[in-house]
Amino acid sequence: MVLMSARAVNRATLARQMLVERADVSGVEAVGRLVGMQGQEPKHPYVGLWSRIDGFEEAELDRAVAERDVVRATMFRGTLHLVTAADYLRFRTTVSPVLEAGLKILGDRGEGLEPAKVVAAAKKLLAKEPLTFTEVRDALQQQFPEVNERALGFCTRMLVPLVMYPTDARWSWSANARFTPAEDWLGSKLHTRAEPKELVTRYLAAFGPATPADFQTWSGLQKAKPLFDDLELETFTDEAGRTLYDVPDGPRPDPDTPAPVRFLPEFDNLLLSHAKRERIIADEHKPAVYTKNLRVKSTYTVDGLVAGLWTAEKKRGVATLTLTPFGRTLKRTLTELEREGTALLRFLEPDAKTYQVVTNG
Repeated sequence: MVLMSARAVNRATLARQMLVERADVSGVEAVGRLVGMQGQEPKHPYVGLWSRIDGFEEAELDRAVAERDVVRATMFRGTLHLVTAADYLRFRTTVSPVLEAGLKILGDRGEGLEPAKVVAAAKKLLAKEPLTFTEVRDALQQQFPEVNERALGFCTRMLVPLVMYPTDARWSWSANARFTPAEDWLGSKLHTRAEPKELVTRYLAAFGPATPADFQTWSGLQKAKPLFDDLELETFTDEAGRTLYDVPDGPRPDPDTPAPVRFLPEFDNLLLSHAKRERIIADEHKPAVYTKNLRVKSTYTVDGLVAGLWTAEKKRGVATLTLTPFGRTLKRTLTELEREGTALLRFLEPDAKTYQVVTNG
């Protein structure tokens, strides 16, 4: 079995993540290539696409949302994702076991919960009009007064196929977004049969080479090894002796291929989609990125690896990008970061009068 160095694994992953060079593709095509983008907050996928698409403009994704080509909905790992409409319809049934299993975290709060009855009631409510989850919980509480209102809302979020209802707010969704039935919004029915093998190949095309445990981490689906064994995949060995699987036509560029600096948003799936994440971030830097309250901070990469954090703000017309490096930054790297960072600021704050990139420490 061919040995893949850590650098080779890194470059293969970056290539399919469109982070070796920006891709000349539409926003919808890019979201499809990535099999969705975690969208904990609406801005994050916009930033992720800006770093991956040549000439990406905010309005392009706005149009795709308005035209219902992409949706924001609960999907992989039971978290909010921006996915293409086609992938939502295709794979929502595939990930339903993950969403159903999510009810276990309710514990005592789920006392008295009868999911089938709650689902039926929630569907009836949401068929009338889009609602926020506060409105859903309040309405369900009237029908199920003995059940915890948070349990009612969580059951609805996990078990009822819903998409977020967009508005004309910047980044397409308001902070307290409403939800609407997915099939009504998209005018199509969900694919009724689970397609886990197809999902494996799509995952590998976006995040490979990878292990079954990596796929499980990304999707939330368990017992994936038999799926990998049933597929015709290339196999490699990494430096830790693990068997890596890949689609036969997956890009595996020369390990010496240059990787430019890139800025990743909070919760970027590149940092969430492998059981072992050394291909993108060193173990010693993880505590600074993955917080105790389950947030994943905005990061930037240097030579293909996470090298620091970034934040952006605008005050009195001045847009500032603040870099917090994890170690010493070479002068030529800082120049590249300033150039790329200024371009990011112009994307985030197009109305600012002045742009500046500063470094902590």
